[in-house]
Amino acid sequence: MSSVAMWRGCRRLWWAHSPPARLPRPPPAAAGSGPVGPCGRRAYAPPAERKRFYQNVSISQGEGGFEINLDHRKLKTPQAKLFTVPSEALAIAVATEWDSQKDTIKFYTMHLTTLCNTALDNPTQRNKTQLIRAAVKFLETDTVCYRVEEPPALAELQKNEWDPVVTWAEKRYNVTIGSSTSILGPNIPASTKETFVSHLASYNMWALQGIEFVITQLKSLILSMSLIDRHITVEKAVLLSRLEEEYQIRRWGNVEWAHDYDLCELRARTAAGTLFVHLCSESSTIKHKLLQD
Repeated sequence: MSSVAMWRGCRRLWWAHSPPARLPRPPPAAAGSGPVGPCGRRAYAPPAERKRFYQNVSISQGEGGFEINLDHRKLKTPQAKLFTVPSEALAIAVATEWDSQKDTIKFYTMHLTTLCNTALDNPTQRNKTQLIRAAVKFLETDTVCYRVEEPPALAELQKNEWDPVVTWAEKRYNVTIGSSTSILGPNIPASTKETFVSHLASYNMWALQGIEFVITQLKSLILSMSLIDRHITVEKAVLLSRLEEEYQIRRWGNVEWAHDYDLCELRARTAAGTLFVHLCSESSTIKHKLLQD
C-alpha cells in the first residue's frame, strides 16, 4: 500500500474517534491566581508551548526503523535519542501530529508523539513483565466492578450499562470477574489475573505502553480490552468510564466549558492510545484492517 493511502487511512481512523481540534478551553486565569500545585507550579498553568520552527514534515526509513524529519532535522526524544518507530504507519501518524501544528506547537495535544517518546526512553525503566503486572493490577480497582446501592437509579444504570461489558469479557477470556458494592471491591480470582497476564504477554513492549495509557485514561482494564478488541467504540468506552459523572450531570446540570472540555480531552487521549496499540501490534492482519481504504 502506498504511503499516501496509509496516511489517509490513519487520518480517517484517528478523526473518526477523536474530537474536533478546536476544543473549548478554560478562560485564562489572572496573573498570580489559582491554586498552587507541587513544586510551586500553579495547578492551572498551561502546558509548555513552542513557536513552530519548521516548514515541512516527512518520514524516512533508517537502520532502526522509520524516522521523522522536521525540514532537515531528525526528531529526537527528550533523552536525545533518535526518534525511530517500528512501522511506517505509526511514523505517518506521528508526522501528522507535527504537520497539524499551526504557529505554535502544542505538545499537550501530541499524544502519539508522547507515547513514542515513552516507549523509546522508557523513563520508568520497566520491563515487559512489570508493564503487564501494572496493567493487570487495575482489575482490583476496575471502574466497572465497583457498584453503588444508592441512589437506585444510578445502581440500575450501572447494571444496565456495565454488566454487558463484564459479561462479554468473561466469555471472551473465559474468566470470572463479577462486581461488588463493597468498598473493598470484588474478589478477583487469581486464575483471572493470570489469564490476563498471559493475554497481555502476546503484545510487544510498544503496544503494552499504549495499553497501559488507555487503561489509565479509562480507569478500567475491562473497558480498555473491550475497546482494543473492537467490542466497543472510543465514544462508548469513554461514556462507560464516566457513567456516574454523566448521571450527575443529567441530574444537576453541566458546568460551563469544564465538562465538555474534559470529555473531548479524554476521547482524544483514549483514541490516540487505541490507535497506538493497533499500529504497534505485531499482527499484520490488524494493521491491514486499520489502514485499508
